[in-house]
Amino acid sequence: MRWIVDGMNVIGSRPDGWWRDRDRAMLGLVDLLERWAAADGEDVTVVFERPPRPPIRSTVITVAHAPKPRANSADDEIVRLVRADPAPGAIRVVTSDHTLTTLVHAAGASVEGSGSFRARIEGD
Repeated sequence: MRWIVDGMNVIGSRPDGWWRDRDRAMLGLVDLLERWAAADGEDVTVVFERPPRPPIRSTVITVAHAPKPRANSADDEIVRLVRADPAPGAIRVVTSDHTLTTLVHAAGASVEGSGSFRARIEGD
């Protein structure tokens, strides 16, 4: 299974003050994803609407962002990634966004909700 994670959607699944420092929240999510991916051998790409500042580098997961930051640009990038993949049925997109869910299902990928995924990677 290949995972494509709607980064801010997962971050926003818990009202823990993430909005006060989005870049720190992005770094925290990448850290969680790295630990989970390394432990379980998962192939993970996280997509943000804009590049984190400072940039986040990982040797465990792919950290991506939309080409131009704007509302829903991460969703557009996720749809592009799914449609460009030769095996979209092997992809699970993590989001709770209804429109994104509809689009990636139409492209052949499956979806897991952000809340249940966050519990999975946090070991809850």
